[in-house]
Amino acid sequence: MRFVLASASAPRAHILRGARVPFEAIPAEIDEDTLKAELLAKGRGVQDVALALAEAKAIHVSKLRPDALVLGADQVLDFEGELLSKCANLTEARRLLLRLRGRRHRLISALALAEAAHVTWTHSETANLTMRDFSDAFLDTYLTTEGSGVLAGVGCFRLETMGAQLFERVEGDYFSILGLPLQPLLAELRRKGVIAS
Repeated sequence: MRFVLASASAPRAHILRGARVPFEAIPAEIDEDTLKAELLAKGRGVQDVALALAEAKAIHVSKLRPDALVLGADQVLDFEGELLSKCANLTEARRLLLRLRGRRHRLISALALAEAAHVTWTHSETANLTMRDFSDAFLDTYLTTEGSGVLAGVGCFRLETMGAQLFERVEGDYFSILGLPLQPLLAELRRKGVIAS
């Protein structure tokens, strides 16, 4: 069975390639902001929002590729009960990182597999991250060094790069923090016969 990643995420693709999982990437073109707003207006929790977005992406691409097993993925940041979205520019990123500085937040990573436009499996994991009380000078250096690459992630950091220096404590699965809870996914792909058991 063909396996499709419904995402343009470079970290997710890198993880799958590193694990030697054969896949094709087809980004899901959905209006995430509108869907997110509708879910929050209905009183859905942060974890529900992450799962709903992952499912919507999987279903959307599965309609285009009904012959494939399609993986949708999403990650949301919960800061004191507020769902935070990706930043549009480095000015917004700086503002967000100043809000998170010295504080704790939760990252929820959700996965959904779909076949013939029907969700057949879901999984989500939560990681708790505490940013250290870094200096303004460090923040300036960080944003200059990392540049617009930080805008790809919901928290404006990449744990696999200099973003690791932002934290004093990280509790959770490394792959989940990167946006792809790998071990549960591999187990399901083995069960489906996509990779060898």
